[in-house]
Amino acid sequence: MVRSAPVSLLADATPSPSPSSPPLNFTLPTSTDQVSSTTRQAASWLDANWQGWVEGALRILFIVLLALVLRAMVRKLIDKLIARMGRPSEAEAELSRLGGLLANSGMVNTERRQQRSEAIGSVLRSVASFTILGTAALMVLSALGVNLAPLLASAGVAGVAIGFGARNLVTDFLSGVFMIMEDQYGVGDEIDTGVASGTVLEVGLRVTKLRGTGGEIWYIRNGEVKRIANMSQGWATAAVDVQVGYREDLERVEALITETAEQLTKESPFDELIWGRVKVLGVESVAADSVVLRLEARCSPGNAALVSRTLRLRLKAAFDLAGVKLKEETPAVPAAVAAPATGVEILPPSVLADPGSARSLATKPIPLPADGAGPAAG
Repeated sequence: MVRSAPVSLLADATPSPSPSSPPLNFTLPTSTDQVSSTTRQAASWLDANWQGWVEGALRILFIVLLALVLRAMVRKLIDKLIARMGRPSEAEAELSRLGGLLANSGMVNTERRQQRSEAIGSVLRSVASFTILGTAALMVLSALGVNLAPLLASAGVAGVAIGFGARNLVTDFLSGVFMIMEDQYGVGDEIDTGVASGTVLEVGLRVTKLRGTGGEIWYIRNGEVKRIANMSQGWATAAVDVQVGYREDLERVEALITETAEQLTKESPFDELIWGRVKVLGVESVAADSVVLRLEARCSPGNAALVSRTLRLRLKAAFDLAGVKLKEETPAVPAAVAAPATGVEILPPSVLADPGSARSLATKPIPLPADGAGPAAG
């Protein structure tokens, strides 16, 4: 009895196998019957699962092939769209034969249109590839038996967080895409964005780089631009105000201005810079000694200042030769007659000169009483 007590204690301390967990069998089959039984079990397991494996593999292969074919078709359609966007119309092709006259007019610019279409095509191809391949990847994971609910939930939460944190980035990106698609400006254009103005050095999807008039470089976020003035598209207007004397013959002056402007338009390089005739719009303002005439000239973009300065220079020389005065001479005002020098300083009149003034009355002596009261005479 004494020796059996420790044995019973050890038996009680030994953990008993859980009835719910199956016993682990690591023994290798040693007999022919065991080998046959194990083989039959493996064959039955393969027979029960191989169809699912083949079906899953075929499904994944079909998804991948369909995604690749769809991506190739979408990219081909985008390439055709971009090629059509970059192809000039018949009217523009006819205008392009005029040479460099309309090179920067904004109407005929094949190279710029090509750059813009390539940028749009790159964005569209990237978006299409991301959408198609991302959807295919999710379908492959679903075919492999991966639970997509936690992944989609995490992606939704991450998307909301990124949307709140990077909303300015998204705004800049979308604004840049629409600026490029609408061809609002391009490299080399003179633009005014409200906060800065200058020559466009680089157009990105997030930031536009400008070179200011003082040589400084401006980095402007596309989402912050509210308005854009492009001075390099279409044509520019050179406006000049000409001042002549009040008594000048305005018809003669207008004829002289027209003749001088026509001579300028026939000279190089102004024969390509000035488009059309210089128009005298009429009298802009009238003063007592002069009259201001306003004239305008349509010119190529970015050359308005050069045309205006040259017109002023030529008109000044023409006015000098024709004797046209820029301002009427006013007669000199005669000098006032000087007072004779007497050597005595002339002072302003005193306030006491008027006997009826308040100060004159205040300085008068107090009168004596009427009854004769006063100090007794000697």
